[in-house]
Amino acid sequence: MKRVLRLATLCALLAAFPAAGEPAAEAWVRGAPLNLRAGPGIDNPALSSVAPGERLEVVASSGEWVRVRRADGTVGWLAASYVQRDAPPSARIAELENEAARLREELAGAARAADAMRQQSDDAARAEDERHGELERVRRENDALRAGARWPEWITGALILATGMAFGAVLRGFSGRRRQARLKL
Repeated sequence: MKRVLRLATLCALLAAFPAAGEPAAEAWVRGAPLNLRAGPGIDNPALSSVAPGERLEVVASSGEWVRVRRADGTVGWLAASYVQRDAPPSARIAELENEAARLREELAGAARAADAMRQQSDDAARAEDERHGELERVRRENDALRAGARWPEWITGALILATGMAFGAVLRGFSGRRRQARLKL
């Protein structure tokens, strides 16, 4: 009999508390100040009072009653009709302000990242323009070489050859030998 009683007590305790890995649901008190009761029902004694808008953790529920835990650790029962799962507007404002601040920080970080990327893009565009200019210069130089831009070198060679021939003719005329016809018949 004692064994059955212990098992029943253990089951009751396990049912009363949420599982270790299971988070308790948040809820808020609505309406007027309420009595936190020792058990489900108005016939149970009041443990303390909870104020409207107070944040609670829902531990369990039984019919029209919910077992809740206050921030100070007090556990008791409230009528489910006075507990709302959505945060009251005052609590939502604080949450939304925090979220807005977080989003502003994210936006500022994204703007900094966009500026850095824009700077990298501008640097890459400048480098591309420089490479394009250098490529165009080399292309023009190659076209000039391919198009026969070597004529000054050819004229210089022809002048050297003509000067050598003229100089040779003048020196031949000053030599002491007689001219002979080249053709002998």
